[in-house]
Amino acid sequence: MTHKGSMKPVKKKKTEEPELEPLCCCEYIDRNGEKNHVAACLCDCQDLDEGCDRWITCKSLQPETCERIMDTVSDRLRIPWLRGAKKVNISIIPPLVLLPVFLHVASWHFLLGVVVLTSLPVLALWYYYLTHRRKEQTLFFLSLGLFSLGYMYYVFLQEVVPKGRVGPVQLAVLTCGLFLILLALHRAKKNPGYLSIPASSDTSLSSGQLECLNRKGQEKTKGFPGADTAGSLNNRTVKDDPKGSSRLLAGSPTKVKEDWCAKCQLVRPARAWHCRICGICVRRMDHHCVWINSCVGESNHQAFILALLIFLLTSVYGITLTLDTICRDRSVFTALFYCPGVYANYSSALSFTCVWYSVIVTAGMAYIFLIQLINISYNVTEREVQQALRQKTGRRLLCGLIVDTGLLG
Repeated sequence: MTHKGSMKPVKKKKTEEPELEPLCCCEYIDRNGEKNHVAACLCDCQDLDEGCDRWITCKSLQPETCERIMDTVSDRLRIPWLRGAKKVNISIIPPLVLLPVFLHVASWHFLLGVVVLTSLPVLALWYYYLTHRRKEQTLFFLSLGLFSLGYMYYVFLQEVVPKGRVGPVQLAVLTCGLFLILLALHRAKKNPGYLSIPASSDTSLSSGQLECLNRKGQEKTKGFPGADTAGSLNNRTVKDDPKGSSRLLAGSPTKVKEDWCAKCQLVRPARAWHCRICGICVRRMDHHCVWINSCVGESNHQAFILALLIFLLTSVYGITLTLDTICRDRSVFTALFYCPGVYANYSSALSFTCVWYSVIVTAGMAYIFLIQLINISYNVTEREVQQALRQKTGRRLLCGLIVDTGLLG
């Protein structure tokens, strides 16, 4: 007879999960979690078929159907890549296609140039407010900015340099300016000062504690037993400061409610704010810049200002060289508004159109640069300026360029 204690426990065999087959360069996992192929991008799209049918029959299309069509198109727009096709952001494509077409059409005639160059800023502003209202991230403006730099440089090399008026030194200076812009943009795209979400619960407040903070009086809170509201809050410090500059919170419940971020579950340091587009808190947040598709905060503000300055200098220098080539014996300002015979030659007409496009973009960036300098001189951020205007606590000065927020320091 065998004893029960001598019986060896039977080991259960682990059920091995079947390994997924590696994806080829044209396969990908779609948003439904199913394997799909790039060649099948036009197959099985009921929403698109429905939209085409309603468009042909002149029936209105529901907004939900349009969103589903855009989601399907963005999910299937991919390029073959190693270990699976890579997704391409659909907002990158319009500037790559539309900008050369618009500039070439604008160079056909003076009136076409006026219409096209006037409509481009209007379309850009419309798209900006559309995405800003939806609080969506977009690569449209970053793609537009980078492609504009590359395309202007390409036109300069193809249409301006061969005319013989631009020397090697001038070309080298312009090329160095272009590379410096890209380096400054790369630095500005880095971490603007995101606040890391604390791992422990010591640095966060629960919703019940926030409700207690809003009550009047010196009532004891459940989250801080044995201490009153003011005392417990004064003993709390911000532990997620990488520089070690922790800040004591004010004892006012209203102040604590302003500093507490319910989405990131942390207490923000002074002048930090939660970006609704990036979905995270940023130290000394200035604004969310669509041109770099990132926030401008404590860590990248200097690089952002430097990128603007280098761009302005390089753009003005390139405009000067181009106008001096296609409109000889005229000053830059005169040639910009009066350059007879420029549309007689398609090469000079395209160069002149690109000059005016560069002037429009440069004027917009110069305005942003000026606003940044004014805010720095007044020691305020763009977010604080907009907040003061919304709360009607700020005063506009000097035709609205300066806003007195009452927080000057």
